[in-house]
Amino acid sequence: MDKLTSMNVFVRVAHNGSFVGGARDLSISRAMTTKHIMDLEKKLGVRLFNRTTRQLSLTEIGSAYLDRCQQVLSDINEMEASVSHMHTEPQGTLRLSAPTVFGTSYITPALSEFIELHPKLDIDLILQSNPNNLIDSGIDIAIFLGALENSNFIARKLASYDLVVCGSPRYFKKRGTPQEPHDLKEHNCLINLAMPPYEQWKFHQGQSKIAIKASGNFQANIADPIRIASIQGAGIVMLPSYMVNDDIKKGRLQAILTHYSLPPLEVNAVYPHRKYLSAKVSDFLIFLQEWLTPLGTINNDYI
Repeated sequence: MDKLTSMNVFVRVAHNGSFVGGARDLSISRAMTTKHIMDLEKKLGVRLFNRTTRQLSLTEIGSAYLDRCQQVLSDINEMEASVSHMHTEPQGTLRLSAPTVFGTSYITPALSEFIELHPKLDIDLILQSNPNNLIDSGIDIAIFLGALENSNFIARKLASYDLVVCGSPRYFKKRGTPQEPHDLKEHNCLINLAMPPYEQWKFHQGQSKIAIKASGNFQANIADPIRIASIQGAGIVMLPSYMVNDDIKKGRLQAILTHYSLPPLEVNAVYPHRKYLSAKVSDFLIFLQEWLTPLGTINNDYI
């Protein structure tokens, strides 16, 4: 029989001073109550109760055992309450992985507000393009940009942003402005290696699809260097709207080929398990999804 159940039966019988009272408290039969006590005494090799036809009393060993049982059961109840509390209120350490620029500029402000709402929570943010193994690294959530490869982990789409092809007015004055996707073959395209589809730029117009192999003399594994280089006149970039909206608004960059659409950039959260998510994970996923959604808004007045 389960020892913890038997210990609980023993405590209830001891408090009531009878098998009948213990059975009543636990809503089990008197026979089952007796069986639990006898099984417990057999496993321990001691007598816990002095039994007479009129009275049930604890032996000296039984009295000492009662104190220990009450402590053990109290500790278990406290532990279960603590675990349950962690499931309902964010606390402990939330360990995240995110791409360098996106993590710095967009995940960090969200985290700052989230921990202000949940002061019992600690944050461990790792900035890296591609975590090797979520479980081995102890990562609760990994943020990925672009389409996900096949994975054994659970993925949740957080946001979807438009991609914008743009360059500086200085560059277009010098090299001309592409009017069609194929014109990009004659231009210096700056490649962001951190964001699929890398050098494969795909354009849609109605039912037609055009894929261009973009190439140029500058590529980087994070987006900011090519954005800055494009502002300086080095070439044309394809970047998500949230990165270039302000540059376009202020005239530092100019959007082109706007009569074509591009596949959106997806932001996904990947985590090891679907069931029994802790509150720190489930609450942050909901919070982050709401936080990220407005970032991709494009002002058509300046595109």
